[in-house]
Amino acid sequence: MTTTSSFLVSKSDINRHTLKTSDTAHLLLDGQALLKVDHFSFTANNVTYAAFGDAMKYWDFFPSEDGWGIVPVWGFADVVESRAEGVSIGDRFYGYFPMATHLTVTPAKVSEGGFFDGADHRQHLSPIYNYYANTKADPAYKADMEDLQMIFRPLFMTSFLIDDFLDDNNFFGAEQIVLSSASSKTAYGLAFLLSQRSDITVIGLTSKNNVPFVEAMGSYDTTVTYDKINTLDASKKTVYVDMAGSGTVRRSVHEHFNTNLTYSCSVGASHWDQMGSNKDLPGPAPTLFFAPAQGQKRSKEWGADGLQKRTGAAWLKFIDAAAGWTDIVTQSGAEAIAKVYADTAAGRVNPQHGNILSF
Repeated sequence: MTTTSSFLVSKSDINRHTLKTSDTAHLLLDGQALLKVDHFSFTANNVTYAAFGDAMKYWDFFPSEDGWGIVPVWGFADVVESRAEGVSIGDRFYGYFPMATHLTVTPAKVSEGGFFDGADHRQHLSPIYNYYANTKADPAYKADMEDLQMIFRPLFMTSFLIDDFLDDNNFFGAEQIVLSSASSKTAYGLAFLLSQRSDITVIGLTSKNNVPFVEAMGSYDTTVTYDKINTLDASKKTVYVDMAGSGTVRRSVHEHFNTNLTYSCSVGASHWDQMGSNKDLPGPAPTLFFAPAQGQKRSKEWGADGLQKRTGAAWLKFIDAAAGWTDIVTQSGAEAIAKVYADTAAGRVNPQHGNILSF
């Protein structure tokens, strides 16, 4: 018998959560393996997973009891039992895990580099989220950088793909890019990439308390608070990249730039409780950005190795800078997990903190 714990979130009200602990007999079938989750990161991106749990099928990755969902997180886990060929006890994997102590997987397409979870319930989901990288063969893995990898690697991939998507579309004719929730890690990863382009002005929208942090990074040309959107130059063609998901902010941006807003890209929901309506918005209709689609497009065009080479080079530049912007905060136990979840959902987390959690 193994004592297992899962952090459950109400699908109807993501402010509600509970811990489920039980003694479980893991009877593995042939071809299955049991992974024990060691530690994982928790950021505003994980709140987005919860906020869009039904719409984007994030609840489908790790099914739970009726009415409750398990938020996916990025982390590391070790194989503690295995009946899967090519997956050995003691192997350590990086990937997409439940907020739980254990995960049973059905490894498929096993190679030296890792495997895909071939569990039936995951086959309709993006393969990008179903892949588990073996740390023995992962060229990006460094044991002393696990914390930074968990926090930034999945977010930076999204940042990279948004930057690439905008470039792929000639920035929709825009001269400037406005990013909401500028202190969020996906936003400032994107700002870091955009700042390396001489022909694009990068503008960050943030709360008053976060202005010093955002300005100190040096990735934004201009930083303004949400109540000062009307001070921005509305005569310039502009793209809006919405990390916040706030209906009020979105409407302010659309009304201010109006017909000079050439594209409205919806990415995250750090302000998930203020999403509001898109009805009667001036300018282009907000379009949801789905990172795996751009990733699959580039994988076909550049090849898997070509995509990995480009993202790897960008990652190494970014992580050197991001390490100086981040204070790692490591906590363990159900109480700490619940507090970090609640604080992140409420927007009470210091943007300079990188939260690493374990049960």
